[in-house]
Amino acid sequence: MKKILEINNLTKTYQTPTEEIKAVEQFSIELQKGQFIAIVGPSGCGKSTILSILCGLEDKDNGEIINYNQKIGYMPQTDALFEWRTIMDNCLLGLEIAKTKNKDNIKYVDELLNKYGLGEFKNHHPSNLSGGMRQRVALIRTLAMKPDILLLDEPFSSLDYQTRLSISDDIYNILKKEKKSMIMVTHDIAEAISMCDIVIVLSKRPSIIKNIYNIDIPDISPIEKRKHSDFSKYYDLIWRDIDHEL
Repeated sequence: MKKILEINNLTKTYQTPTEEIKAVEQFSIELQKGQFIAIVGPSGCGKSTILSILCGLEDKDNGEIINYNQKIGYMPQTDALFEWRTIMDNCLLGLEIAKTKNKDNIKYVDELLNKYGLGEFKNHHPSNLSGGMRQRVALIRTLAMKPDILLLDEPFSSLDYQTRLSISDDIYNILKKEKKSMIMVTHDIAEAISMCDIVIVLSKRPSIIKNIYNIDIPDISPIEKRKHSDFSKYYDLIWRDIDHEL
């Protein structure tokens, strides 16, 4: 596999009026083309901080990020759709901001909406969609920018359990079909195992890598992975890593 992103000894510290709070310490990973990586750990351990640094929303204090000419797209926790814009116009928003909205890119977004079951809703508004459909729109808005790597920050946290299962399958299949690579932050161990090739477990703050698990389960859908005989083995190992840090 081809290495497309390298992070070496990433460190981040926040300053408060009374103290320094070290959020991330010596974080190092490599991402290969087509690979899906999940980052899990206790609440407040710095998982989202890592994604914020990778997509340029925050600065790192120390460490090195080597991007091998890869375009990065970021999908936040909430879908952040504008209710006064149509689904199509929401999906075109990033292109408008980047001043790259043109006939070819509009056609590409239209093709994505049709391909992933949203074509008939493109002239509707977000209030007409279910939570799962809104997340698909948010993903297509991100894909419209044609990123190579997607950063997903707790993308299903606002959804009910049944919808989470369904939309995790949808998003997994879309990213596979579009041949993207992914780094996902989640607090849901089952979600991490079912969607990703590698699960990185972080310690409590200051966050260091506690363990890395290569998920050796066949490349099947997330729902099917949850039924695999090895699924519970990985779940128990990762849970034990996180549990005593809570």
